[in-house]
Amino acid sequence: MPLALELHNEPLPLAAPFRIAGHVFEAMPATVVTLRDGVHLGRGEAAGVYYNNDHPEAMLATLEALRPRIEAGLDRETLRALLPAGGARNALDCGLWELESQRAGMPVWMLAGLDAARPLLTTFTVGADDPAVMAERAAAYVQGTMQARALKLKLTGEPDLDVARLRAVRARCPGSWIGVDANQGYDGDTLPSLLPALLEVRVALLEQPCVRGREHELDGIERVLPFAADESILDLAELEARHHRFDVINIKLDKCGGLTEGLMMARRARELGKRVMVGNMCGTSLAAAPAFVLGQLCDVVDLDGPSFLRQDRTPGVLYRDGHIDCPAAVWGARAPG
Repeated sequence: MPLALELHNEPLPLAAPFRIAGHVFEAMPATVVTLRDGVHLGRGEAAGVYYNNDHPEAMLATLEALRPRIEAGLDRETLRALLPAGGARNALDCGLWELESQRAGMPVWMLAGLDAARPLLTTFTVGADDPAVMAERAAAYVQGTMQARALKLKLTGEPDLDVARLRAVRARCPGSWIGVDANQGYDGDTLPSLLPALLEVRVALLEQPCVRGREHELDGIERVLPFAADESILDLAELEARHHRFDVINIKLDKCGGLTEGLMMARRARELGKRVMVGNMCGTSLAAAPAFVLGQLCDVVDLDGPSFLRQDRTPGVLYRDGHIDCPAAVWGARAPG
């Protein structure tokens, strides 16, 4: 059935600057796709993958160049062959999922063959900063309206400072689940000095310790706690090639190119004996909603992205008692509008 394609970019400023190893973000711009067939609509949002130079301007151009093909109608499997993994494919793939959901009159989770969607325990992320500042922010998550039970701390690859950050947060949040994300900040020489401190403060997960493309530096380092791949594994092909160096696979729809491939990755990771994690590249509730569907298959959920924005969409995902929930009106089987 012919479709009308609408495309635009949105700036999505953050409520406050957010720091990770090597980057400080003040906004997380996104490309938004809307598909209409005259009765139903499908929407998708993607921020792209900043470290691959996959940004909204390029994504918009990629999709605009395919406008005739898209408006003539295409399915998700054709899309997987048409575009590489990345933000452009993610935005369009998610739009096709919602369109299919509306046409079928059933929620996306049902189309995906999942059990009824349930609220998910999510981590809340504390950006890299002075140890006392990070401890205060972590405590605010735990004691404030989010009632966080799980925290993710951003590290910067500075062992002494990172250890001080860990100890400060653990002192303020003694009962919280804590994972850390090094965002490629460590290497084979510096990582061993961090690992004892991770055990000391009862860190449950170390995400992306090494630089993408240098995963061999992990060889010979004992994984005394689970190591998770983020930047190291983008899509299904890289999962097959690199899974042996990691215990947990962090799937992000912007990386893998949409919910279609994300679900395939989660199921394949299970076959390989890996645990599965879902995250997103910040974004509004329109980006979090498809990831929430994927999260139904995951052991670790990191979907706090909308909470960092100056303004989210309405309706949006809900954060209660440390969990994320996504009402049907946010995305999927919803009334046309």
